[in-house]
Amino acid sequence: MRQDELSPPPGAKKARKRVGRGDSSGHGTYSGRGCKGQKSRAGYKMNRGFEGGQLPLIRRLPRKRGFTNIFRTEYSVVNIGKLSIFEAGGEVTPERLVEAGVLKSLRHPVKILAEGDISHPLVVKAHTFSAAAKAKIEAAGGKVEKVEYAARAK
Repeated sequence: MRQDELSPPPGAKKARKRVGRGDSSGHGTYSGRGCKGQKSRAGYKMNRGFEGGQLPLIRRLPRKRGFTNIFRTEYSVVNIGKLSIFEAGGEVTPERLVEAGVLKSLRHPVKILAEGDISHPLVVKAHTFSAAAKAKIEAAGGKVEKVEYAARAK
């Protein structure tokens, strides 16, 4: 068998619809657009959510619209209770949190929150802290240090 002998199976190729080529073509007269009206005219494009002039659903239900802040910073959250796995006086950095399995990756900046308790002093380095978390770390004799976030590739 040669390349010039190959052909698609029957029914795989279909002729394109040639509209406006007379009545005998099967698509003459109105060219598949029906009669009159906005949809039959050239240049017609309906907007998303258009309901024929009726007040669209999206405008009838204001509480459903919502808002998404595209500039929002998403954090990887770590609670203070999880920091008890580190030895007293040790240094906790975002990299050490990943090594210990507390975080999956450093794709997002790290934020320390105050859920749980800490009993021994630690030097905690993270991108940001809640006020309560900062107070708990310092009350346990630890130290809080903010580090700059360097965005990583996804």
